[in-house]
Amino acid sequence: MALPVDFIARTRALLGEEYDPLSEALANEAPVSIRLNPHKGITMEAERVPWCETGYYLTERPPFTFDPLFHAGAYYVQEASSMFVEQAIRHFVTQPVTGLDLCAAPGGKSTHLYSLLPAGSALVSNEVIRSRSHILAENIQKWGYPNGIVTQNDPAEIGELRHLFDVVLADVPCSGEGMFRKDADSTGEWSIANVMHCAARQRRIIQAIWPALKPGGLLIYSTCTYNTEEDEDNIQYIINELGAEALAIPVPDEWNICGALKHTNPVYRFFPHRTKGEGFFLAILRKTGPSDEEARRLKPKDKKAKGKSTPAFTDWKSFLQAGETYKPVWNDTLLRLLPLELQSSYPLLSEKLHILSAGIEAGELKGKDFIPSQALALSTALRPDAFPSVEIDWQTAIAYLRKEAFALPAGAPRGYVLLRYRSHPLGFVKNLGNRANNLYPAEWRIRSSYLPEEEPLF
Repeated sequence: MALPVDFIARTRALLGEEYDPLSEALANEAPVSIRLNPHKGITMEAERVPWCETGYYLTERPPFTFDPLFHAGAYYVQEASSMFVEQAIRHFVTQPVTGLDLCAAPGGKSTHLYSLLPAGSALVSNEVIRSRSHILAENIQKWGYPNGIVTQNDPAEIGELRHLFDVVLADVPCSGEGMFRKDADSTGEWSIANVMHCAARQRRIIQAIWPALKPGGLLIYSTCTYNTEEDEDNIQYIINELGAEALAIPVPDEWNICGALKHTNPVYRFFPHRTKGEGFFLAILRKTGPSDEEARRLKPKDKKAKGKSTPAFTDWKSFLQAGETYKPVWNDTLLRLLPLELQSSYPLLSEKLHILSAGIEAGELKGKDFIPSQALALSTALRPDAFPSVEIDWQTAIAYLRKEAFALPAGAPRGYVLLRYRSHPLGFVKNLGNRANNLYPAEWRIRSSYLPEEEPLF
């Protein structure tokens, strides 16, 4: 890997004699790691990621695209170092919270937060870039947790929701030095000027979102870069300008996580020559201020629907575990089901923000026919017996995920049928007998025509 000359000079000055081991590590292949979905029941026998209870290293990179369990949301392919967010949550978040993942695409940290936040919590996952926001919504729906909302908004727009969030995770856009090994082409985009640009943009993002964080609330700030301008200097800026307090968490020495390279605040740095993962930086900050400070939140306007009637369809209650606790929200014929965690905040968020998905995007009513959605199929709230189901093999699962036509075995139930692969819900078809209408979302389909010689198992 040809590293930029200025990067070498700056990083050597930063690390001293540790630069050469870093350079050697960057020449090696990056480790592969995944994080299991604790509510979807798969287990592994593999090397654990030390700082993440559900994180595992793989000995090689399998073709994840052709593993139906990947599409079923049974696990997420995530860089190991970034799983350290778990330690911040476990140490400081012990009660239900309203959380925000500010720069959330493609969804690794949001899906992790869904697995970590205490029961009763709600999470807003936001991405400002439109194309990336739809990938985020897809990954959130695959993960299957119903207590979340996906939005596409600028941080300044979310910042207007004064004192709404107890926890804000800001994995801010950065110069990406810590990902050079995974994306060698990114070295050609690196420059000192871009480092400075990123550092300034990061400060603007934090300033914009700061009003939305409650006094006493937590900001988890992270990057995947090494330089101090985007890391320690920005933490010091948040402390000096916004009055935050940097917090420490206990870290075992054997994890080989590095502390601050500048200033004296508690921060956590990952270097690939020290830990089995990529470059990563994290700091936890508490917003100081009186705990009884008035939360001047915007209130939603009391809008009364004019000329609209709510569909009489109520069978959705039988689809879900604890279905009676959900609230239906209809957008014409499209149905969202909101769990208790979202019902109080949804009216405000739907008025002030651009919502892509919320709760369970359950399906669409066409005449008297309710067409269940992919999000419903993959939801952890779905009752196992809500729909008739058929177990399918790997080849059929791949055909389904490619949105190809196929038929179910003779004797399979007619109507809407839930396909299962290795007992895990994969999605719906409408079985007509001689054929099954494939209801897999076209935008999610596997586009590659390649097929491995055998089923990926690990």
